[in-house]
Amino acid sequence: MLRTALVLALLSAVGPFAIDLYLPALPAIAEGLGADVAAIQGTLTAYFLAFGVAQLVYGPLADQLGRKPPIYIGLAIFAVGSFAAAMAPTAGWLSAARFVQGLGGAAIMVVPRAIIRDMHTGAQATKMMAMVMLVISVSPMLAPLAGAGLLTLGDWRLIFWVLLAAALVCLVIAKVAQPETLPPERRVRVNLRSMGRGFRVLLTDRTFMGLTLIGGFGMASFFVFLASASFVYVEQFGLSPTGFSLAFAVNAVGFFGASQAAGPLGARFGMVPVMRLAVVGFAFFTSALFLLVLAGFGTLPVIIAMLFLGNACLGLVIPTTMVMALDPHGQIAGLASSLGGTLQMVAGGAMIVATGPFFDGTALPMVAAIAVCGLGALALSLLTLPRVVETAPAV
Repeated sequence: MLRTALVLALLSAVGPFAIDLYLPALPAIAEGLGADVAAIQGTLTAYFLAFGVAQLVYGPLADQLGRKPPIYIGLAIFAVGSFAAAMAPTAGWLSAARFVQGLGGAAIMVVPRAIIRDMHTGAQATKMMAMVMLVISVSPMLAPLAGAGLLTLGDWRLIFWVLLAAALVCLVIAKVAQPETLPPERRVRVNLRSMGRGFRVLLTDRTFMGLTLIGGFGMASFFVFLASASFVYVEQFGLSPTGFSLAFAVNAVGFFGASQAAGPLGARFGMVPVMRLAVVGFAFFTSALFLLVLAGFGTLPVIIAMLFLGNACLGLVIPTTMVMALDPHGQIAGLASSLGGTLQMVAGGAMIVATGPFFDGTALPMVAAIAVCGLGALALSLLTLPRVVETAPAV
């Protein structure tokens, strides 16, 4: 399990790496391209939207062709987008290149989830998902620091050359180290009619939709943070790119550290009780942070500490909702994974767009949007969790 988790995590990390590596450079990109904050935040939105919508293609492809071909296709497209981003002369060009990156990066997010479902269900799948996330945690903890380091060696374009190299390395890893987990006899021929049937099953499954959107609110809160934090930390609190990277890493530690407890806690107490407590905690800490900032107590240590606690709760929510949503849909795991990923990424991109007009360079709009996500996840959990039937008993 450990070897497979490591390979899947290295592949899955490319997509988040494409976000986290360039976060410290956002102010520099805005200056270098002569663009405003909204235009540069748009490069994140373009990535998220493409990343989400493309999963609708890769999931069915993975069910029909097997798990490995879509990985090859996605990494090749990601490499092309990275090259285009490195050459970008304007913010519009960069957004388009990031869109292409997102189209490719989607494959190496959705297919590993389907591979995990091929191999495990229930608490074992949650444990493996958490192991994957542990390795992925290197990205939000170290990628911003690496991006800040690259800025000392060259301009922001160097970051995208590094992403191009990472895509090529992952192509080799996928070829030599990841076996095919979907044998030909289990593959499902995909056509518009079968996809329509699959989408109908998933979209009318209130439990699947509820769990997916609980995770979607959680992901949206993190995307708002990604789009805003570098400007808030650098412009409001005066941190350097390296200082921002360290502050960002603290929040990432909370998320990914807690995610490692998701599997063991789910096995011992049941995934539904763990989810219920985690969502309540996420809503409480994010709402408390908003009230503290609104009352004038929004110092940098307070923001970092409260986001750490909120993201720790989120670390229990995300892997558990993924597993619980996919468990009843093993026959269409690729399609279910792609639809779930699409809905979550579109929710994140939509939240960035919705909060963009209110962003003024301070922490208040950012934490307000995060609190809205926490309360939305709580409301959905109250409607959804009572209907969930766990597929694997606690041990």
